Amino acid sequence: MNITLNPNMHVYFIGIGGISMSGIASILLADGYKVSGSDAKESDLTRKLMEDGATVYYGQEVSHITDDVDAIVYTAAIRPDNAEYKAMVASGKPYLTRAEFLGLLMKEYDTPVAISGTHGKTTTTSMISEILLEADTDPTLSVGGVLKSINSNLRVGAHDFFVFEACEYTNSFLSFFPKVSVILNIEEDHLDFFKDITEIRQSFKRFADLLPADGLLVINGEIDNYKEIVKDIKCPYVTYGFSPAFDFWASDISFDKNGHPSFTCHVKKTGGEFDVALATTGIHNVSNALAAIAVARHLKISTSKIKSALLNCSGSKRRFELLGEFNGVTVIDDYAHHPTEIRATLTAAQNKPHNRLWVVFQPHTYTRTKALLPDFVEALSLADKVVLTDVYAAREKDIYGCNSLTLYEAMKEKGIDVTYIKDFSEIENFVKKNCTTDDLLITMGAGDVVNIGQNLVLK
Repeated sequence: MNITLNPNMHVYFIGIGGISMSGIASILLADGYKVSGSDAKESDLTRKLMEDGATVYYGQEVSHITDDVDAIVYTAAIRPDNAEYKAMVASGKPYLTRAEFLGLLMKEYDTPVAISGTHGKTTTTSMISEILLEADTDPTLSVGGVLKSINSNLRVGAHDFFVFEACEYTNSFLSFFPKVSVILNIEEDHLDFFKDITEIRQSFKRFADLLPADGLLVINGEIDNYKEIVKDIKCPYVTYGFSPAFDFWASDISFDKNGHPSFTCHVKKTGGEFDVALATTGIHNVSNALAAIAVARHLKISTSKIKSALLNCSGSKRRFELLGEFNGVTVIDDYAHHPTEIRATLTAAQNKPHNRLWVVFQPHTYTRTKALLPDFVEALSLADKVVLTDVYAAREKDIYGCNSLTLYEAMKEKGIDVTYIKDFSEIENFVKKNCTTDDLLITMGAGDVVNIGQNLVLK
């Protein structure tokens, strides 16, 4: 539906308490819009929205969508049999999905910067955000996790730069209007929506095609046949990676005692090079940093500001985040929930001094576990000890013939030291009993497994 945004509008959000929906609502409030919406229950996010001037209802009722509402935004989690959804359709008022409205909002900014890819979006978004903040710009930021330096996932700034994550799931990023886009990687994931890797690649190709002639695509040159993605796009593109064949590339990589990498960044166009040190962990973050550097150079940020920001950017919460210690055991938490992410995190952990490497892993969705089962087994084999808990189902039900017990059996078959424990409190007792001084324990997954690590360091 065609909507022209203006601050005199009243926008209603069905599902206003979600992290992305609340972020959009906050941006509108800062720009003077009237905002209201509903959610299932009260939360820190809904309380903050109310403090900022929004009207928030708990529970969904038809009466909440008042006559003065000009447009309605709804989250994909809302089903067609929902009372407010039905009222929205029947109202005759314009309505859009969260992704569609976010795309509309992007048009209000001079330079929308979209970070896409199967992995690394949040960390790379954090890096670019920190660079823009270091350079004393006033960016609007929407990060998929809590950015430590601002203690939030959202920063409402001026209308020059809008930096945000662009997720391929349900093709939502095809509703966006970026000026600068990043494609970090393209791998199999979200196979409850996509048919196969071919369909996923087609989706990223369509995403690249969205860029205008005066835009820029930053793409990982190590993506398989990346030239297929950039073929016939309207704007220039630059590549990055670990080879002199790319426009931005890294050499002389080393790691300090905490596993933080340093490297030399080479810029092919100018023939220049400069040394970079990171506060994040792992060689995969060297790749993410190269993407951030390429974007920053395009935005005319000085090398000194780039280096300073990356040196101080410890990323967002739940990305190789140090939680603390118990009984001489170091506890890290990480959001990794795809085999490639697990492999990257556990490889990074090898650069941090430890005795044995423990992982408490919570699989995320049954469909992902089933589709990538052999890859999960291989990735988790990099740990010395693995504890599995039940699948974090998210939007799914256990109807796919594959769950944590399936993964457990497959790992046992490969001789991996794995234990399956359903109850979180029992896992805490198990690791307290079996972990010893100088062991490294990583709680891992996109669900609520972080609670285990947090409890261990608090007790």
